[in-house]
Formats: sequence, structure tokens, C-alpha cells
Amino acid sequence: MTKILPVNVDNKFAYNIIVCHNFEKMLENIIEIKPENERKICIVTDENVEKLYAKTIQKMLSEYYNDVLIYSFPAGEQFKTTETVSRLYEYLINAHFDRKDLLVALGGGVVGDMTGFAAATYLRGIDFVQIPTTLLSQVDSSIGGKTGVDFLQYKNMVGAFYMPKLVYINTEVLGTLPKEQFASGMAEVIKYGLIQRADFFEKLAAEKDAVLAMEPDVLAEIIYTSCECKREVVEEDPTEQGIRAILNFGHTIGHAVEKLSEFTLFHGQCVAIGMVAAALLSVKRGYLTDEDVQKVRDIVSAYSLPQSAPGMSVDEVLAATKSDKKMSGGHIRFILLENIGKAVIDGQVTDDELREVIGKVVNQ
Repeated sequence: MTKILPVNVDNKFAYNIIVCHNFEKMLENIIEIKPENERKICIVTDENVEKLYAKTIQKMLSEYYNDVLIYSFPAGEQFKTTETVSRLYEYLINAHFDRKDLLVALGGGVVGDMTGFAAATYLRGIDFVQIPTTLLSQVDSSIGGKTGVDFLQYKNMVGAFYMPKLVYINTEVLGTLPKEQFASGMAEVIKYGLIQRADFFEKLAAEKDAVLAMEPDVLAEIIYTSCECKREVVEEDPTEQGIRAILNFGHTIGHAVEKLSEFTLFHGQCVAIGMVAAALLSVKRGYLTDEDVQKVRDIVSAYSLPQSAPGMSVDEVLAATKSDKKMSGGHIRFILLENIGKAVIDGQVTDDELREVIGKVVNQ
């Protein structure tokens, strides 16, 4: 099964998202965007993914391209820094990469975000391809052209909007993903149902067993639907001037929790906590009902995601939200739910409201 989802930016074709169960069509898809076989390719990956897939991808690409290199860096959010990007720049310079060459981001969100940022800034722009290997990166970070690195523990504080030339998603690689990381990706999948498609939210609840069993076609379908949801928003607002902000549902408090955990919690785990908090805040702001909040709690629990981060300081979490990139005119543009399946941007949330809701997810 292969599904192709074209993405347009400014009403022009930008790239395809390919969803399939193997790497069989990867080479031909890359040749379509980079037909000259003398072009150099650098596969950028981390040490964990390198052991699993880097040599396989290198061998496949070497069937056509003359020079395919691998650049690997230590795995983990703590290495998603300007220092790591600087070392990648140096590697590319020494290997004589020019603007017509290609970077391939092979890995999860850290690899994809960092490689994309390097691609956006090396020689003022070099083409890159996303081959995401985690569920979270397949349904979220590889799509839409957001790239970046962390700075002084502030997540994605330095970055650029820079679109890939291709996103190639092989669902088979999820078989090597630890359960906690799969659950982390499901937080972003659930998010799409909550902010855009109530029917998708209900489907995720009803087909939980098939999803958790990683049935290939079911998995491909939820990944494709998630990509479709993100594409709709990205095409309308490629640089987050307006509606794209709804994709940040659960992320403001989620990022604060992630930072204060010193990245010991997975991103999706923190987003799940943030979604529960945002649902509670949606009740306070007069949108959702208590019954709706219970539905959010139930699905978060069903996919083995946390609803709280016990032991954190309410004031510290609140302070961390103030450094969020979604601040506007001194106010956080909070993404809330008008109802399940429809997000709303609310710039009037008060500190007292935030403090009360944060208390419910950090003191349990």
C-alpha cells in the first residue's frame, strides 16, 4: 500500500508525502527531485538510528549516486543545539557540499528539525529530504517546514521555515520503536482529532486495540490522516501567521513541562499533559463540558500517556510558559477547544486561570 499526499505552498506544489510499508520506492522518489547522479548526498542521523537503518539507506542510494556519506551525532534532545549544527556545517564544508547537493534527515524529530535548520542555513539553502523513523516525526515534525534547534534549554528557539523536497514515511520502521516513543507519537495523532476532526478522534478511541497492535494498514491510515490534517493547516498558513497556531494545542504547557523535566519526559508525554490542561482551561473559558474533558482523559489514558507531572512547581511551569514563542503582545495565544474537533485561539487567558489549571496537572 502506497499513498501519496501532495503539499502546496503559496498555491504551488512544494513536495510529496509518501506513506508506505517499505523503502522500495525511496530511491526513485529521490531521483525525481535530484536526477543528477554526481550530486553528493549526506545522510544525517543519530547514533541510535544509524545502527538500524543508515547503512541500508546508504546502500540503496549508492545504487544511483556516486557519493553518499553518513553524518551521525549522539542521540537525544540535549544534542539538538547550535553546536551540533556547527559540527555538521564543518563536515559538509570539508566534504565540499554545494547548493545543488542533498541532505537526508534519517531519524526522529531531533534529527529532522536539526537537519532542516542546517539545510536552510548552509550556503543560504540546500535541498533536504525527510525520512522520519518515529511516529511523532512521521505525523508531525517532518511535515510543514518548521526547522530549528534548542537554545539555552528553550525548545526550538532558533529556527527557520524551510520546506523539504520530499517526506518519505515507511511505517515498517515503527516496529523497532520503544513503546513509550510510540505512545509519544500518538499524542500528536490524538491532537489532530481534538483540533480538527471529531470523527477521527472517535475512530482512534474505537480502534485503539488495532492501533496498539500496530496493524500495518490501520497504522498507515492514521498516519495518512494525521498528515492530511497537518497539510490542510500548513497550506493555509505556511509560516504560522494565523490558523497554523492551532497545531500548538497542548504545547504551551507541554513545552514548559518538557523543559522543567530537563527532557526526561518524551515530547508527546508532555503534550498529552498539556492537552489535558488545555481541555480543563477550555471548561474554565466556557467552551468544553466536564464530560468532554473526561473523553480527553480517557483517550490519553488508553494510549498509555500521562495526564499529570507530579511534583513540579506551579509557579515554575507558569514562568516557563512565558518564554513560549507563542507569546503575542505580552499574552499567550492559548489554543483551546470550542468543542471536540474544533480548536479556537484565545489570547485572553489570565495568569490566575493558568495557575489553577497548572495546579491540577502538576500536583496530583
